[in-house]
Amino acid sequence: MFSWMKKHEKKNPEVIHTVTEGLKDLYKKKLLPVEEFYRFHDFHSPALEDADFDNKPMVLVVGQYSTGKTTFIKYLLEQDIPGSRIGPEPTTDSFIAVMHGETEGIIPGNALIVDPKKPFRKLNPFGNTFLNRFMCAHLPNQVLESISLIDTPGILSGAKQRVSRGYDFPAVLQWFAERVDRIVLLFDAHKLEISDEFSEAIRALKGNEDKIRVVLNKADMVETQQLMRVYGALMWSLGKVFNTPEVLRVYIGSFWSEPLLISDNRRLFELEEQDLFTDIQNLPRNSALRKLNDLVKRARLVRVHAHIISHLKKDMPSVFGKENKKKQLINKLPVIFAKIQLEHHISPGDFPDCQKMQELLMVHDFTKFHGLKPRMMESLDEMLTTDIAKLMPLLRQEEIEDPEQVVQGGAFDGTRNGPFVEGATEGAYEGMDDEDWVVTKDKPKYDEIFYNLSPMDGKLSGTKAKNWMVTTKLPNSVLGKIWKLSDVDRDGMLDDEEFALASHLIEVKLEGHGLPSDLPRHLVPPSKRRQKGSAE
Repeated sequence: MFSWMKKHEKKNPEVIHTVTEGLKDLYKKKLLPVEEFYRFHDFHSPALEDADFDNKPMVLVVGQYSTGKTTFIKYLLEQDIPGSRIGPEPTTDSFIAVMHGETEGIIPGNALIVDPKKPFRKLNPFGNTFLNRFMCAHLPNQVLESISLIDTPGILSGAKQRVSRGYDFPAVLQWFAERVDRIVLLFDAHKLEISDEFSEAIRALKGNEDKIRVVLNKADMVETQQLMRVYGALMWSLGKVFNTPEVLRVYIGSFWSEPLLISDNRRLFELEEQDLFTDIQNLPRNSALRKLNDLVKRARLVRVHAHIISHLKKDMPSVFGKENKKKQLINKLPVIFAKIQLEHHISPGDFPDCQKMQELLMVHDFTKFHGLKPRMMESLDEMLTTDIAKLMPLLRQEEIEDPEQVVQGGAFDGTRNGPFVEGATEGAYEGMDDEDWVVTKDKPKYDEIFYNLSPMDGKLSGTKAKNWMVTTKLPNSVLGKIWKLSDVDRDGMLDDEEFALASHLIEVKLEGHGLPSDLPRHLVPPSKRRQKGSAE
């Protein structure tokens, strides 16, 4: 009776509670229809599923055989992986997804791709040969509660690389690269050659350079001078393969739990490991941002793909000479790309690989392609310009609500315990466990400077102290912080102990260490400890 009223009823907008929910909703309503209409999945990656959005962050570990890929994963977990074997020959011949589970076990590839809760269902087109070389090792481990790790077959070198694997190895790598949060490329300090298969594998990672971290493993097996040469050679090789002027970040170390063979560079290895661990630990915190970034990247490719397909459809004859015209259009594809760039103001970086696109177009009937639908493209542009931007405040809100979202357990906890915490016994934290005040050993040296500055009534004025402090050439912002930490009694002057403390903190800073935000208890001058304690 009142059906006319329903037309004018305002639909309440769906409330989105998380970034992941918002991305899923945008993909299904705005991006997926365009992908299906222009047959995007036949040319590029298959459609995304809920598991692709809900999945934990994944780390893909890639490298030539015997570079320590499986050992690296075992080192992170501090636990053996079910079904894995380690040796100098190519031992890992499968893709192994190492994931969290209540019990230890293995799920074979064919069973894995039918599980809707796992993000691997779209690996089915790679065929039985691949699925027989794919498995999931699940085990109870604290690290795996936050991330999943993908171990890959050792990439072959020399004559071995001519033996066919029976499936498209670079294509599988590309599939994983598009979905993981981090790609760890492992190199052996003794074996830097980049084989043909490795070059092909690295090319398959193109477009995901922001996810790649390079690790120069087994660096404890070479002397410092040789290590410098190896590092230089690796950077040169990577520059050639990636064909970019930007230099990739390379982490140097020895990622296993055995003693270092040559310990000269122990300090360097510790710092590099700390940097790499921090990067991996922050993956859960940045996971929603990575998914958002990947969806935007995908949407831009879909937009370009729609323009290419509709252009080819428009140029096809309606009746005669279809095959000849198809061949002409495929040959002219680079020209068509350039034309679309100019007409629609699209960046060249958004376009797919031209040669690969030409190969894929060979098997398609251009007459079955669709022309450009303006409303569909407007909806896609709206998603890129407006809808994605609306999720950004939600992203910041999630970061504020859960700031402690980091990977814990395994090797990540080892560097956070007791004196093995980075910097725990260095700089301002040196002497934490000593009974004596750590500044005492250098106090005679500081006292000589103090009395040469002519203190009045046993104290130096702010002006006199400043005139000496600026001779250290540290910026005023740093010296101001040192003054604040050293003037314990807040009287605007420094006595001999406070001056000694200020001098100690200046040396700490000049040695490259950071300054604490508050003065640690062990640095409080002995005569001020009771006074500071009662004030607190």
